[in-house]
Amino acid sequence: MISMEDWITIKNLKKRNPKMGTRSIAKQLNLSRNAVRNALRSEDPPEYKRKPYINPELQPFQEYITEQYFVKKLKRSRVLNDLQSKGCKVSSSAFYRYIQQYKTEFTRAYMRYETKPGEQGQFDWSPYTVMIEGKQVTIQVFCLILGCSRYRTYMYSLSQTQSSVFKAIEEGLSRIGGVPERIQTDNHTTLYDAKKKEWNPRYIRFANHYGFQPSRSEVRHPWSKGKVENPFSFLENHFIADNEFESFDDFSLKLLDFEKQVNHRIHTTTKKKPIELFNPEEMAVLSPLPKNRFIGILEEFRKVSSDCLISVGGNRYSVPHIFAGRDVWIRISQGRYLEVYSQSNKLIAKHTLERTEKGKIFMNKEHFQGYRGTKGTWNFLSQQFLTIVPGQEDFLKKLKAQKRINSSRHLTIIVEAAKHFSKKDVENVIQLCDKYNVYRGNLFVDLLHQNSEPVFIPKLDQENDLSILSPPGVIRSLDSYCTENFVERSGGRYEWMILSTILKN
Repeated sequence: MISMEDWITIKNLKKRNPKMGTRSIAKQLNLSRNAVRNALRSEDPPEYKRKPYINPELQPFQEYITEQYFVKKLKRSRVLNDLQSKGCKVSSSAFYRYIQQYKTEFTRAYMRYETKPGEQGQFDWSPYTVMIEGKQVTIQVFCLILGCSRYRTYMYSLSQTQSSVFKAIEEGLSRIGGVPERIQTDNHTTLYDAKKKEWNPRYIRFANHYGFQPSRSEVRHPWSKGKVENPFSFLENHFIADNEFESFDDFSLKLLDFEKQVNHRIHTTTKKKPIELFNPEEMAVLSPLPKNRFIGILEEFRKVSSDCLISVGGNRYSVPHIFAGRDVWIRISQGRYLEVYSQSNKLIAKHTLERTEKGKIFMNKEHFQGYRGTKGTWNFLSQQFLTIVPGQEDFLKKLKAQKRINSSRHLTIIVEAAKHFSKKDVENVIQLCDKYNVYRGNLFVDLLHQNSEPVFIPKLDQENDLSILSPPGVIRSLDSYCTENFVERSGGRYEWMILSTILKN
């Protein structure tokens, strides 16, 4: 084999003297004619290729190493220990050289495939340390991307608990406006138990509620998605890197703006903008979102005190006064917000969580509006009420006729309560008031709580999960269950109509 210098010289001599023959060049460089001829025919410079050397100690175990490391994907240290236990006297450095030498031969090839519109969504998240309010904060950025259009949504949280993950998927689906047939994830422990090789039961209930099929990628097998793409690469290089944010709200707004930019730029694979493929092509085939959000066994409940406060993490937070003495659901959102939901699954309060101090009370003045006195004139209150439940002018006439001078005070209580319940619930209570000819604010509130649509409770598979159905510590008198305290409704439902409540108010 000739040297690199001889190869370049042969090429240059022939280029400068096209009529010079191989014999003359060979004689001048003291090379064989065949060497010169081969150099002139070759387009690439000569490259020395050493013949692969296999350590004699490893030769009897080649098939075993291939099976254990390249097929079963065991750790190199584990395979080396097994070899040494079998009597192989190879050193660790020689074994690792052998693995590295043959590793490229087993590089996995994959066939790329494109998913149909609405067929697949991919969900993943990644931690980042960013500067917010002049401090380094570790946040989790979640990404839900549709496989066909590459339309994506970004969400963030201060935690990566299962509730935070579910919240991110919910928000992503809500912003997309529908649900794909399946959502593919990696093997995160919050979703999949690798030891038991089964999905987390709560994630299965979550997927069933939203109507998608959960699927996962094999460990360290990005090609199992059909596309090896990193949805966080562009985020890291164009948004996270060398960027500071004035506040969490600033980070959130800029993340939304960045999401919009990504969805309006031409994708390198599809050669089209994700927004153009998403709307209307992929949006039209997505399944509709369920009516209610998911409530699982890890959602916590609180009893609202008489001063309209609930206790969370050593601090107390206010809720609307009509929920005093009632049970409410709470959820920690994005690791920094406290969301409070009524039993009818409606958001009634939201606070920023205090994480550094304890013993504080956080009050929202709006939660106490209408607690005492009226909140506006009768005409103003009537307009608010008819906005919530149109076509109920007769109810207002009967209320004013029965309560006269106090009608505005009762209507204030009714309007404030109606804001936190569905239109259907309010209309049902109006029918009850008409049926018994009783128009009182406090009774209206009680009936709303007692007759509102029940919160969504997922199907429970384990006996231990039954604890969610009955909050511990609740003791009811058996007198509450006597037949005279129930009034039967059509459809087999019963109302809590305690006559003493009517007389008391």
